[in-house]
Parts: sequence; structure tokens; C-alpha cells
Amino acid sequence: MRIDLFEMERMQALYWHRVEYDLSESGVLPLTIRDLLGETQDPEDFVRTKLGYPLSEGSEVTRERIAQWYPGAGAENVTVVNGGSEANHLTLWALLEPGDRFAFMVPNYMQGWGLGRHYVGSTDVFRLKLREGRWILDREELERAVTGQTKVVMVCNPNNPTGHVLTEQEMSAIVDAARKVGAWLVADEIYRGAELDADEASPTFWGRYDKVVITSGLSKAFGMPGLRVGWTVAPREAIEDIWIRHDYTTLSPSMVSDNLAAIAMEPARREWILGRTRGITRAHWPLLDGWLRSHDGLFTYARPVAGAITYAEYDLPVGSRELIDRIREEQSVLLVPGDMFGLGKGIRFGFGFDIEHTMKGLARVDEVLRRMG
Repeated sequence: MRIDLFEMERMQALYWHRVEYDLSESGVLPLTIRDLLGETQDPEDFVRTKLGYPLSEGSEVTRERIAQWYPGAGAENVTVVNGGSEANHLTLWALLEPGDRFAFMVPNYMQGWGLGRHYVGSTDVFRLKLREGRWILDREELERAVTGQTKVVMVCNPNNPTGHVLTEQEMSAIVDAARKVGAWLVADEIYRGAELDADEASPTFWGRYDKVVITSGLSKAFGMPGLRVGWTVAPREAIEDIWIRHDYTTLSPSMVSDNLAAIAMEPARREWILGRTRGITRAHWPLLDGWLRSHDGLFTYARPVAGAITYAEYDLPVGSRELIDRIREEQSVLLVPGDMFGLGKGIRFGFGFDIEHTMKGLARVDEVLRRMG
């Protein structure tokens, strides 16, 4: 079966390691294994890990600790997979059938959009729109996108690329739309825990409806993308269907990743990790915000609520892909264009890594903008 090119992932795979300044990353400076183990874990215990097969669904302790982050969930509601991307893929594979309709929030990480086109032939979209300094759910588009034929509604909250967190009213509107037609609601919550202001994680969709599936993992808010740990939290029958499909892909998480995930999701350690992430986002955002403001109204954007990313629309007579290609080719800086999120003239900026390096990269972006202005 034909599948669309996943343009953002292909672009990053081709260029992130070849440019001098990679500002396309949406996470934070990764933890080391030593950071994760901290003072309470004996490194020798980790070194003695036997490299056999783990449980294919993830160890009991890992699943129990993940479940603790979702009120009312138990280990039986969790299965561990290889990254949030596999969690998304297996979930949509399990839930969608030919002839179904699939409603998808835009802007978004466009994996779901492509998988919807692959599994059911099309994807119906509803949008967040930038209005008066904040992103707002277009409820009229939501109502049009979710119909009696809709099998799955998918959102990303906190949102990639905007950093927006849906309000309680917006979350309720999405749940109500799914419940009205009996559709599954799939919520990609991989940026949950990376809030810029709040000291608690953003509200989860888990528990708001009996047909909710959460996908997440340790890549973004937790700063451990190299572990390739993802998970789904879902009703038991949905977990069974996802687990069956996992047998056809990667079979299980790795033993090393499963053991480290259990450490990361121990409640006290989890909160330490997320506190570190929030410290990074809060320290770095003012510098990026100042850079955006310095361009005399060129950019329109909203302060992110969670995640080390923001999305800025720009006022220039050039498309986003052409602009990003020009910045990369002329200045060796990698950014992500708006059209790779289902948008138009805009750029996603990451600010979770070395902020001094980031600002040097942005100074190179200035050179291109100056010539275009």
C-alpha cells in the first residue's frame, strides 16, 4: 500500500547532523544515564543488566509506574513500545479500518495525518488558529470534521508545534464531539510535563471518556529520546489489539530501556526530571522571545504554555519551505517550515538545547532575514 512521504522526519534525517546549527529539535537537552540514575541507584546494578528479552508489553513495574501518572489507570491499561511514534502507529493501525473517517487536529506532528491517509484513504482536519495572541480551537471546524462515520479523533496536547495547551472548555468540546458519534479519542501527550509556568503536568485526556487512548513516551518532556521508550494508555480491549500488532513490528522494548524507564517513572524521580525540563524551558524562552520581538512585527506568535517549541507566523513574500531551505543552504541552520505541520508561512523554533548555541544560530537567520527585508 502507498504511504505519503513523512516530510519533516525525512528532512531532519537528511540534515540535522550536517548543519552547524540544528534548531529543529523539539525536546530539551538530553539526560545522561548517570543523570537518570542519580545518587540513589547503584551504577553497577545497571551494568549487570542481562541483555535478554524483556516482557513484550513492558515489565510490571514499568507499567505500574507509568499508570500512576494517569489517575485511575492500572498496569493492565499500559503497554510499552519503542517511542511515541510507534505508539501512534500501532494505535491507529488497531483502530482504523478501510471506510472509516479520521479527524485530525492541525497543526500537529503529521505522522497521524499520513497514517490516516494510508489506512482509510483521507484525513479530515480541524484547526487551532492564532487569534489575538493565543491559539484557539476552531469549534465549527471540529463539528464539521467529526461526523457519524468518524472512527477516530486525534489531537496533540500540549501541541506540537505551537506549545499550546487546550483549555478545559476546548478539551470538553473535543471529548463531546467524539462521544456524540462513539469515536475513539487518541491524545498524543508526549509534551505533557514540560510546562513553562505551572509546576504540575497539564491535564490529561485520560479518564474523561471511556474510549480514550493516550500516546506518550520519554522523548520530549523527559529529555530521553535515545531510549526510544513510548507507551499507550487505553482500555484493556484496546491495549490487547495494540499489543497484538506490536508482535508484528518491534516485539518488545529493549531490556536496557525498560529498566531505565522504570527508574524514570518512579514518582519522585519523574518529578525531578520534569522539574529539570521546566527549568530549561523557563530559562531559555525569554531569549528566544526577545529575538522574535526584535524583528519589528515580522513575526506573529503566542507564548508557548508547554514544550521547548514555539511557532511563529511571518510576513515575507516567500513560502515557508523555500525560506527554510534558503536559511539551511546559506547559513547552515536547520528549522522546520510551517507547511510540514499543515500550516503556511511560519516556522517552528526549538529552544530546549544549548541556548547560547541557539542564539548564535538565530544570528545567522538574521542575515537571511535582513537581505529579504
